[in-house]
Amino acid sequence: MHLAILGATSQIARDFVGNSAAAGKNVFSLYARRPDVVQRWAQLAIPDANSIVEVGGFESFGKRGTYDAVINFVGVGDPATAQRMGAAILDITLDFDSLALRYVKAHPSTRYLFLSSGAAYGSDFQQPATDQTRASFDINHLQAQDWYGAAKFHAECRHRALAGLPIVDLRVFSYFSRAQDLSSKFLISDMLRAIRDDTVMSTSMDTLVRDFLHPKDFSRLAQALIHAPPTNAAVDAYTLAPTTKPELLTAMQQRFGLKYESVQGFSALNATGRKSHYYSLNRRAQEFGYQPQLSSLDGVLMEASSILSSAT
Repeated sequence: MHLAILGATSQIARDFVGNSAAAGKNVFSLYARRPDVVQRWAQLAIPDANSIVEVGGFESFGKRGTYDAVINFVGVGDPATAQRMGAAILDITLDFDSLALRYVKAHPSTRYLFLSSGAAYGSDFQQPATDQTRASFDINHLQAQDWYGAAKFHAECRHRALAGLPIVDLRVFSYFSRAQDLSSKFLISDMLRAIRDDTVMSTSMDTLVRDFLHPKDFSRLAQALIHAPPTNAAVDAYTLAPTTKPELLTAMQQRFGLKYESVQGFSALNATGRKSHYYSLNRRAQEFGYQPQLSSLDGVLMEASSILSSAT
């Protein structure tokens, strides 16, 4: 299949292209605000140059040939960036979603895979999402941390309204890969910086449950969705099993020597709201042939080992 990738500078997009190209699946046209950056990355990371049909700016999308599928990765991959962007994420999401939708309306046999988020459910994750969970936003008291989820929710509403088009929204809750920028404000990035720098990490005493998707399982899921019979639907991503913050801390301590202290009142960055059980029990992805191969903890440890090995 010929896949158009919107937002090709994002790490999850690069991981997907790299894994798919290495497996000999698909050819790609890559589009981004900074095509020069994407071109340099592709030359180094993709051994089969024939896998890359085109690298260009967004203005060149749809100008040469046709695509079997469009995958929209445009978004925010870092909580600090999401916080800085604020409400601007609403317009950015709409602009690039509209770009893809115009193409799919003109080419209705083309699949459209939109990278959504668990945040589309809102910020109430006292319990994990299920197929019965309703999206919830406090419409009279919207806060800065609501904009990201609201942007994804609005996009999904647009897509369900186009029921005759083959559009799938893939909700990713948490994701981690060996290419993660360790300067980003994520819990695992904080852990790895502390291990690398031999410092003590301060953290809150709360118990969080997360489901970190491994790049290979993400690739398996995305490939299953774009190769399945066309449909208009939303699908939640998941691993073999989620993990808890205490499990992560203990595993990182035992495997890599992490030093940490639990601090009463410690405040971590929560750009999209505080979510104690941020994962899903909705297994609709099974209908598309998806079977995860890794648990959240196993995937994180595998990628962390690679990062720390290259850092020494």
